[in-house]
Amino acid sequence: MKNPSHSDLVVSGIGVTSAIGQGQEAFLAALMAGSHRFDTMRRPGRQRPDGADSTAIPGFLGAEIGELTMPDAIPRGLLRTASLSGQVALATMHEAWIDAALGEVAPERIGLIVGGSNVQQRELTLAHDNYRGREQFLRPTYGMSFMDSDLCGMCTELFGIRGFAYTVGGASASGQLAVIEAMRAVGSGRVDVCIAVGALMDLSYWECQGFRSLGAMGSTLYASEPALACRPFDCDRDGFIFGESCGAVVVERADAARRTKRAPYARLTGWAMAMDAQRNPNPSVEGEMKAIKGALACAGLTPADIDYINPHGTGSPIGDSTELESIRECRLGHAWLNATKSVIGHGLTAAGCVELIAVMLQMKEGRLHPTRNLDNPMETAMKWVGKEAVSHPIDNALNLSMGFGGVNTAVCLQRYS
Repeated sequence: MKNPSHSDLVVSGIGVTSAIGQGQEAFLAALMAGSHRFDTMRRPGRQRPDGADSTAIPGFLGAEIGELTMPDAIPRGLLRTASLSGQVALATMHEAWIDAALGEVAPERIGLIVGGSNVQQRELTLAHDNYRGREQFLRPTYGMSFMDSDLCGMCTELFGIRGFAYTVGGASASGQLAVIEAMRAVGSGRVDVCIAVGALMDLSYWECQGFRSLGAMGSTLYASEPALACRPFDCDRDGFIFGESCGAVVVERADAARRTKRAPYARLTGWAMAMDAQRNPNPSVEGEMKAIKGALACAGLTPADIDYINPHGTGSPIGDSTELESIRECRLGHAWLNATKSVIGHGLTAAGCVELIAVMLQMKEGRLHPTRNLDNPMETAMKWVGKEAVSHPIDNALNLSMGFGGVNTAVCLQRYS
């Protein structure tokens, strides 16, 4: 049954930073072109210090952000003590803040939810390596930066937010979970505006090795051909490929989102979260189907109403097949499908939020971006967007995001009119 208190929630502002582009315009252009930045990762602390780039032990592949442009409004002093995750969050949130004209909203009526936990691991690894044996000289800001609340503190300080701020952790579903929590906060009247940030998870070689040992992260198969490594829903996939990214979404009621001279990006019509009651990363058809059906019921939609799905689609050998089974069993096989991660990589904590943004930008554009490396689709009967962008006016979309620990989330979006 549709909940009427949710029916008028919209997205009034967007900010996005990824390896393929910073800002909505650059991000969308690269998405539609199928551009990528996959390579052996080169940030300090991303490769093992024992010579991991040898042919015997392939280095970790990923898509890293190039030069980051910081707005003049962000104090240089704040940036000097901010981690990469913090800097990207500030820049990304600034775009969304300006986009939604939030300077006109009372600070006490604005909330912030950051999706992601333990997101600054590379910075912590570098600090441990640099200060080992001289711990008494450790920089004082380490006492704050190892906590998830550090991102909340930086963002609320810069933008003067006085409503509430906290983090939510749902592994790779964290970004979408933050958006769901923002929808709940606005829908309940706790605040008038809530910003959801899918934070950049800054992996060190420890996390990369952990994912590889778990069998989740590729690619040993394409170690010498990084451009071919990220291949969601392709029969030759061998795991996810990391991609740095961060997204910010401004949620408010439609009747309040009139400060800007343009229409909101989309209506947020329904959502659901379901747990698998397990610790392991193994996906569950039952859990994914429960989230999908719950979101449709919340939105008051039938499966036939959905004309586009942005799936979780990581390139996981088990995860992709489970997700396609869930989509098929929910009678959604008619909807267009593409895989945003095939272009930008897997942003982990940021993924769900960034992919919601990809849905809304495609909705605004009336086109669906290509899916890279879908040379041998797992299921040819599905309505895939292949190597070229496809024109398609999206009316109702479904965004799926799952995380380790049995977290399943789904959000329904509708074209604003």
